[in-house]
Amino acid sequence: MDVPLWLWFAVLAGISAMLALDLVAHRRAHVIGVREALGWSAAWVAIGVAFGAWIWSAYGADLGQQYFAGYLIEKSLAVDNVFVWAVVFSFFAVPRELQHRVLFLGVVGALVLRGAFIAAGAFLIATFGWVLYLFAALLLWTGWRMLRQRDAHVDPSRSRLLRAFRRHVPMTDAFHGQRLLVRRNGVLLATPLLAVLVLVEASDVVFAVDSIPAIFAVTDEPFLVFTANAFALLGLRAMYFLLADLIHRFVYLKTGLALVLIWVGVKMTLKVDLLYVPTTLSLAVIATILAVSVGLSLRATRGQGRRAAPAPATPPFRVATPEEIASLEPVWRRRREPEPTA
Repeated sequence: MDVPLWLWFAVLAGISAMLALDLVAHRRAHVIGVREALGWSAAWVAIGVAFGAWIWSAYGADLGQQYFAGYLIEKSLAVDNVFVWAVVFSFFAVPRELQHRVLFLGVVGALVLRGAFIAAGAFLIATFGWVLYLFAALLLWTGWRMLRQRDAHVDPSRSRLLRAFRRHVPMTDAFHGQRLLVRRNGVLLATPLLAVLVLVEASDVVFAVDSIPAIFAVTDEPFLVFTANAFALLGLRAMYFLLADLIHRFVYLKTGLALVLIWVGVKMTLKVDLLYVPTTLSLAVIATILAVSVGLSLRATRGQGRRAAPAPATPPFRVATPEEIASLEPVWRRRREPEPTA
């Protein structure tokens, strides 16, 4: 696939413009309802699909199908990531109007991290062909582990990263609006929102370890790997607000995701030396597994309404009072001008 340098810059500029638009649209902290989340989700999916249609038209059906297979894998694995975020937000009792800012910063960080992971993965595959065997083994092991632990739940209270953060970073006991850092009595302190952001970024690193090898199993074109990842990630915030209260209904989704990882692991293993599985067949298998798992989940839980993830009886953090916020000192102090000498 011959991708000119200007096209890379155009895609990066477009992604930056979309992030800026999203930031401006949500510059004021507010609760995002289902209708607003549905509208934004539809818009992001339409953009991702339109880009895939352009790839199909400009570079042919095979590369177009590779993009859509990668996009579908990333989008489906992102749903599991969304459910982890819902548990984290519920555990910390993050006010709903503050959640979008954390997710926005988390997605920006995820785009940078995944770009680095994709570049590293493409370099390793081009330099050491046997790395594909390691990727395949990782996918098979991850899929098998996900099948065995499909009923396990994330427990933020047992997070070693959270304990290390609270041990080494001075932190307040209250949310101070959308601030990540505050200064009180001359001391710079992190807010609980920064701790939540750290956990969100850490969760994406964990998911990237699975998703990056998975997408390399369906396409070895770095441009398609990056764009499929990017357009799937751009819709994560809206997807969270749309699906966060429906975790309990996707009872078979993790099983479906595990089977998808096992399938792409098998496909990658066959691709190395034995047999090339056509992209059309791979895309059909992935779409079927996901459709069946979602359909069975919704059928098994029909009649159940929306409900938030379980929260601790006593939240670990509180919301700062207006008086506490008003008494804060500027985070970044101005340098004092030297006094004139006589």
